[in-house]
Amino acid sequence: MISTIVVPTYNESESLPVLIRKIFSLDHPFHMIVVDDNSPDGTGEIADRIAKENSRVKVIHRPSKLGLGSAYVQGFHLALSEGADYIFEMDADLSHDPVYLPQMLEELKTYDLVIGSRYLRGVRVNDWPFRRLLMSKLANLYVQFVVPLPIEDSTGGYRGYRRAVLEAIDLDRVRSDGYGFQIELTYLTHRKGFRITEIPIMFYERRGGYSKISRRIVWEALWLVLKLRLGLIR
Repeated sequence: MISTIVVPTYNESESLPVLIRKIFSLDHPFHMIVVDDNSPDGTGEIADRIAKENSRVKVIHRPSKLGLGSAYVQGFHLALSEGADYIFEMDADLSHDPVYLPQMLEELKTYDLVIGSRYLRGVRVNDWPFRRLLMSKLANLYVQFVVPLPIEDSTGGYRGYRRAVLEAIDLDRVRSDGYGFQIELTYLTHRKGFRITEIPIMFYERRGGYSKISRRIVWEALWLVLKLRLGLIR
């Protein structure tokens, strides 16, 4: 059974090698697909060097910063084409600890989508400013109110899918980004009758660089939820 992790990158030259070392120190032989948006800091070149030394790493180079959602879609397509049975997504900035991957993989034996939840049985976020934490929590409450989903963290970006889920979703029709991308895929997974569960994780503030969440991404997510509620996205 092949397990592949898709990791979008933009200026992650310091954190990406650390993340890969942590993942490959785990007992399970995870594969990785790095999707780099032409990072000015040389992240793509670093990923290429790692890929030359380890056949379990593949790199997709994109010409510019094209967005998180489309990066995941490209990575998912490659993972599926290479026969991945389980496809994971996680951030490259070390905010998602690879230590949870074995537990998520175990849950995928029973469930179709496993989400690493920051809000299951309390708040599990380290070093976030209160404003950002409030925005994230309110976004999830908003989703639960408008399009009720059986989870606490529908915007979380640390998750694993069975390949059947991504095959059932028309990925090329997904246009949302950031928060919206996670919400849309969670909604479509639930709507198609797949089984979803969460495991509690500790989420860490990125150790370098800056957050890529923008006001545009937040407004996109708010509007997306309304479109889901009105049945404009299926």
